[in-house]
Amino acid sequence: MRRSRPFRRLTPAERQVWDAYPSGAWVDLRTGDPELDDPAKVERWGPDRTVRAQVLASLMLGAHPSEPGRVPGLRLAGARIVGELNLSDATLTTKLHLLNCHLSGAVSLTDATTKGVRFRGCHIHRIRAARCTVDGLFELDSCTIEAGIRLDNAHISGQLRLSRAHLYAPGTTPAASENYMQDRGRLYTDDERRERGWDHRYWALWAGGLIVDGAAFCRDMRATGGLRLLGARFNSGLYLERAVIKETGRQAIYADHLSATSVEFSAGFTAEGTVRLRGARIPGVLSFNQAKVSSPDRCLHLSHMQVEELILSPASAEGEVNLGYSRIGVLLDDPNAYTGPVRLNGFTFESLRGSTSLADRLSWLGRDPEGYRPQPYEQLASWYRRIGHDQEARAVLLAKQRARRSTLRIPGRVAGYLLDLVVGYGYRPWLAGVWFALLLAVGTAVFATHPPSQVGLDERRVFHAFPYTLDLLVPVSLFEQRGAWEPVGWTQWLANFLIASGWILATALIAGGTRVLRPQSN
Repeated sequence: MRRSRPFRRLTPAERQVWDAYPSGAWVDLRTGDPELDDPAKVERWGPDRTVRAQVLASLMLGAHPSEPGRVPGLRLAGARIVGELNLSDATLTTKLHLLNCHLSGAVSLTDATTKGVRFRGCHIHRIRAARCTVDGLFELDSCTIEAGIRLDNAHISGQLRLSRAHLYAPGTTPAASENYMQDRGRLYTDDERRERGWDHRYWALWAGGLIVDGAAFCRDMRATGGLRLLGARFNSGLYLERAVIKETGRQAIYADHLSATSVEFSAGFTAEGTVRLRGARIPGVLSFNQAKVSSPDRCLHLSHMQVEELILSPASAEGEVNLGYSRIGVLLDDPNAYTGPVRLNGFTFESLRGSTSLADRLSWLGRDPEGYRPQPYEQLASWYRRIGHDQEARAVLLAKQRARRSTLRIPGRVAGYLLDLVVGYGYRPWLAGVWFALLLAVGTAVFATHPPSQVGLDERRVFHAFPYTLDLLVPVSLFEQRGAWEPVGWTQWLANFLIASGWILATALIAGGTRVLRPQSN
């Protein structure tokens, strides 16, 4: 017995779709003129291209039986679909494929289980697919979504495709469905509304907890509004090359605790707003190569991450970069490409790649807005020691002492300046030799022209300026010249200065030798 249609009347376009569904055949309502077939110009489409969303939902829910030996499916091109396509809570066994269609209402797949869903080149008001399970591909390539996408806690076993899509946040007007869900006896607070995902007006893509087993391709995507990917998992990578994100709140990407095999924010990726990946876990590459990121405060929040390789060489970066407490296997970066403040306290890496000079690395360490922190200097010095560049390691540790000096009280600063001047905090012990030679030359010249008087007249002595000056500079008298000769006039001050300088040089050399000879831990 033939099953009757649940509708009294079907339009010619609906009848074509109804009859084609059991065999999965395509229904193409396009004219062949690209100008007339553009879904953005739907006002020029007549009734012959109009299909009710309710008819499509009925077909997907089994209103028309399949043909024996054929695989049913809904495949429709160039249609104007009016009303909400509501498939929430359903278990769908056939695929949905729409091409160049205009959907004036929302597509609702909340809590649904479905086969592959493909929308290509469509104009859609909104997509709601929270907690949806898609067994296959979920495609929105080249689509325009007027009021955002919800994919929170959804699971897609295939790929997620958003390449060349245009996404827009819902805006400041709350959705009507938000109101009737409230318990009038206890209204939700603003914080509770955000926890339930109702504060979505700033987000073009709300996908916290999303799991995608295949790769997520979002290349050349345009989004007016942020991407919320809190706790999302991309088991085969997330790719946003050349994507442009313009936030409408404060954050362009909010992806704390994201997990992905690799993430590409590269090749012209642009974000106006903070890119936040705090606590992300990426066993592959996280790349910002040739990206453009900007924010009034912090453009990149990359703290507490674990990443195998971080490529941080953006084309431009305006704002602060936070790398604090992240653990990176390989860091390939160009510090001159992100010239703003950089938070580095707790940041560790196993290896550095690239040709960054030591001067640029030291400038990089000095840009922490929190001021002096010893750990970043120790980390960089340890890296130089591991690769056998001891001279660079000493230069980093010297820079550490100079940076630390600014945190000391006045007596400590004075002592620090003196120690730096004499032996470079022990990392430049050769400076003591330079000072010693200079003072020896000056003393020899002065005492040669202004010889001191002999202390004891019982024996005749011949004065030599060089050993006398040398005996003044050495803390312990070696040549017994100090007691034999007494400087006269103003040279007494010079002699006292040489004696004090000798003690200072000796003390600095001992301190420096201790620092240099102390075993260094890698």
